Amino acid sequence: MPDLSLRNPIGSHVTVGKGLASGALADMRDLGCETLQVFVGNPRGWAASAGNPAQDARFREECAASGIRSFIHAPYLVNLGSPTASTYEKSVATVAHNLKRAAEIGAEGVVVHTGSYVDPSNSSEKYDAAMRQVREGLLPLLETLEDDDAPWLLLEPTAGQGRSLCAGVDDLDPYLAAVDFHPKAGICLDTCHVFAAGAPLDEPGGTAATLERIVEIGGPERLRLIHANDSMDVRGAFKDRHQNIGAGHIGEDAFRDLFAHPATEGVPFILETPGSREAGNPDVDLLKKLREQAG
Repeated sequence: MPDLSLRNPIGSHVTVGKGLASGALADMRDLGCETLQVFVGNPRGWAASAGNPAQDARFREECAASGIRSFIHAPYLVNLGSPTASTYEKSVATVAHNLKRAAEIGAEGVVVHTGSYVDPSNSSEKYDAAMRQVREGLLPLLETLEDDDAPWLLLEPTAGQGRSLCAGVDDLDPYLAAVDFHPKAGICLDTCHVFAAGAPLDEPGGTAATLERIVEIGGPERLRLIHANDSMDVRGAFKDRHQNIGAGHIGEDAFRDLFAHPATEGVPFILETPGSREAGNPDVDLLKKLREQAG
């Protein structure tokens, strides 16, 4: 059973396999995790999976009994800034479905990539049109999340590849403004993504400065999840290539600093590093060690 006094539960994205309870939850425990993230359908497809009511109920009940905090990651195809009408419409429907599934299984939030306006000319008009789509697609969904128990919509800035609508921390300001800084619009900070987009996590004081800018933009309660990933590439490379903790260009110190900073109080850490869903991967234990050192 997880230690409910933990400041930052540590876990991994795990596969569902035999089912949310029989597969994902069992694997989470075998890996020594304290929290978990899952897909509730094909991550590279549009089909909306209805789930398994028996597995849903067991997962929800076991998580509640053990104090396990769970998260859903929306499919990779979601792009709320897409100029292709069918892609945009499917994206909105997919986010809505994943929020529904989160409520059904008791997940705390749904992680959604912030998207791209897919325009090689870098047109400001195309960017503005895409941001209007974000507003028109997400605000009605956010308005359905009325009570405290409703899942959060967790916006994950991308690494800056393509024509990203939100790459790095500063871009969170206009993106959150597009949804009126809705109280259920949270932030998922992917360390590899923001580093790739230029955040100085590899410099002394850089992690603290990054977190303080997030709080300045979104307020003290909006950071709800951290994707803990080192980077195969140097800062500012605009490449989304995850590396094991301490084996990349970010380094261990940044993760120790993340654990120590007041802005991460109560925020879970989810690994998406190479092999992080496999037995024997060192990253869970390393993050636990860095958490202890930070404390």
